Amino acid sequence: MADLELLTDALSGFARTLARGSAISEVLTDLAERITAALGVASAGVSVLESGKLRFAVASDERSADLERVQEAVQAGPCVDACLTGKIVTVADLSVTSPGWGAYQQAARDAGIVAVASVPMRHNGESIGAVDLYSAPQRNWSAADLRAAGILADMATGYLVQAWELDRQCRVNEQLREALDSRIVIEQAKGVLAAERRISVDEAFEALRRHARSHAVSLRSVAEAVVGLGLRP
Repeated sequence: MADLELLTDALSGFARTLARGSAISEVLTDLAERITAALGVASAGVSVLESGKLRFAVASDERSADLERVQEAVQAGPCVDACLTGKIVTVADLSVTSPGWGAYQQAARDAGIVAVASVPMRHNGESIGAVDLYSAPQRNWSAADLRAAGILADMATGYLVQAWELDRQCRVNEQLREALDSRIVIEQAKGVLAAERRISVDEAFEALRRHARSHAVSLRSVAEAVVGLGLRP
């Protein structure tokens, strides 16, 4: 169940992120990280709808990133169902429940993920994406858990809609594309650091994130410097 103090901190911090007018990729990354902390889950991921297809945008760690990629590849999983139905999708134990997600369900089991919940991001009755929550142990998702995740998802949705209203739909699509492109260069940078230092990709990601925060720059700019300029944070 969500800790009230952690949830309050998450809401406050996320509100500050939105107020800064951050890029959409940064907003979605912040959303995944704060939901993970507030609910005490293993990780979280966000995927968005682009031209009717689910596209992976951001994740709080490599394990959830892999699962989001599987959903994108096969267009099946909790995020897809949440987007299509507009309803929260929950599974308390993937080892005993068979929701019919095929490759995604097997990938989750292989990754040690037992429970999953997906919260749709909706505006005016239409889905624009969803937030996936991952738990290693079995988890009976409480109403408080889902309500907390829904609040943060709604805040992110409001931000995306505001961007759409201010910059027109083409600008939002461009920024969503930027979020997807940012993910690519960040993954490249993680691979470079992981290979050179013989560390895990999660440790490489943490090094990138720590450098970005300590220098008050975007994660993407750090990743681009690692890939193109030889930076080694």
